[in-house]
Amino acid sequence: MNFKKTLLAAAAVVALPVLAQAQPVSGLYLGAGFGGNLLMETGFPLLIDETEVSKHRVGFSSGYAGVLSLGWGFGNGLRVELEGNYRSNDVSVLKTPVIGKSPGPIGTVTSYGAMANILYDIDLGNMWGGITPYVGVGAGYIWHDYDKVGYSHAGFSETFSGSAGNFGGQAIVGLSLPISAVPGLALTAEYRFMATAGHKINLTYNVGGIEGLSTDVDNFNHSLLIGLRYAFNAAPVVAAAAAPIAAARTYLVFFDWSKADLTDRARQIIGEAASARGQGVTRIEVNGFTDRSGSDRFNQGLSERRANAVAAELVRRGVPRNEIVTRGFGEANPLIPTADGVREPQNRRVEIILR
Repeated sequence: MNFKKTLLAAAAVVALPVLAQAQPVSGLYLGAGFGGNLLMETGFPLLIDETEVSKHRVGFSSGYAGVLSLGWGFGNGLRVELEGNYRSNDVSVLKTPVIGKSPGPIGTVTSYGAMANILYDIDLGNMWGGITPYVGVGAGYIWHDYDKVGYSHAGFSETFSGSAGNFGGQAIVGLSLPISAVPGLALTAEYRFMATAGHKINLTYNVGGIEGLSTDVDNFNHSLLIGLRYAFNAAPVVAAAAAPIAAARTYLVFFDWSKADLTDRARQIIGEAASARGQGVTRIEVNGFTDRSGSDRFNQGLSERRANAVAAELVRRGVPRNEIVTRGFGEANPLIPTADGVREPQNRRVEIILR
């Protein structure tokens, strides 16, 4: 295996640009992801006592991958985490120097290990509904296992098995989307490229009779993962308290019979209402009423004149006219129900309602 080529490829992928301010994750968090992976084709030379005797190559079907991580966010976009990972792929192609593609390729290759990652969240605010991109790099130790890799055809099989570990690195590019219903929980989507420094594997041969058999293989892997991340100390989002709505307050102004003139006492009450207008009051209703003496038509006009007189006094005392709504109800809605024609003083009124 070309060790220099492996390191150069890994370095090219994991090189990262300087990034802008990030959306912070603070404190301890737990993450998990699951998805698919593609293990790139590799040379599979057969070596006996370090001497190459055959140049095989192995290709793989797409497989599955999973990661579990425990991390810490520093509140400024920077995160560090420890990760356990697992990847598995079945053999799809076995090429030999004698017959080319072998019929009936079989076997499974797995990778598993631990890595330490450094990640950075890129704060976009709420531009994309809270989506936060992030990038990262990691380094660790990976075991690479070849389980009965070879071929089986026409009743004969030739397989090789073995495992070996080595140091490796990875690059991570991802997105997180907070789940508002659960503070601290976020959905994640990631692409990961992992490369190790090669694996020198001592092989066992199912047919037997060969001593000192080994191989030297690459391990370049692309993974796409969907997962969840939970930050344990995320504070729940508390909605801003709504401004209190002032309860409606009502002031009563009474009139002499058949009159719309304001008495001194009436002006005093209107002054109190004007003074009570303040924060939270958005509308002032001025509703005029009469008793049940007089005709309906006369009483309707009288109730409107009474309402207008009160509104004019409110304006004189500094209340903007556009905040006042005047209405006349005639002899409807009496405070004291009476028979028609009765002069009831409490029904000759204007109600000032602050809302």
